Amino acid sequence: EQVTARYGHKFTWELKQRMMGTPDAVAARTLIDALGLPITPEEYMAAVDKIYEEIFPKAELMPGAERLVRHLHAHGIPMAIATSSKPASFGLKMSGYRDLLALFHHVVCSGGDPEVKQGKPHPDIFLIAASKFEEKPPSEKVLVFEDSPMGVTAALAASMQVVMTPEPRVEDKDRRKATLCLDSLVDFKPELFGLPPLGSLPQQS
Repeated sequence: EQVTARYGHKFTWELKQRMMGTPDAVAARTLIDALGLPITPEEYMAAVDKIYEEIFPKAELMPGAERLVRHLHAHGIPMAIATSSKPASFGLKMSGYRDLLALFHHVVCSGGDPEVKQGKPHPDIFLIAASKFEEKPPSEKVLVFEDSPMGVTAALAASMQVVMTPEPRVEDKDRRKATLCLDSLVDFKPELFGLPPLGSLPQQS
């Protein structure tokens, strides 16, 4: 929004929706083409990165996210992060949550992983993330959590189930595509997907 304002344009919700969940370079090209900005994608991303350096370290987790991650980890459910962010941007976002990040088996950033040939809405990032587990799960046994319509499309294209927690302005037609759509992760019931219910104790081996 700050960058587009420099050129006399507004960063609209419609444009944000088209960019959400896509790799940074793709999102930059989408915005530049839509608004006719006189800059290159590289110049746009450099300007945005400076803003991110200020705001990303202050990023907050979604309500219910930490409780869910710690619960699944305690029950031995393997987890990974698959994000369209560049590694540097992702590192800034998670700088205050390193203890939580350590509970994930691995992280795939499509903005910096050469294995990810195509970003969301293509399924590559989720298929690659699943393949990096020690015991590669079949796609139908993978549950994805997403907030963007592009991410939901990518998860479904990978033949995975997907729980969506969208922004309030996301349209109903995009919400209906998800396996389950919730206003908040606080409302998620793991047992609906064959996972241990929240509050249950891990089985002793």
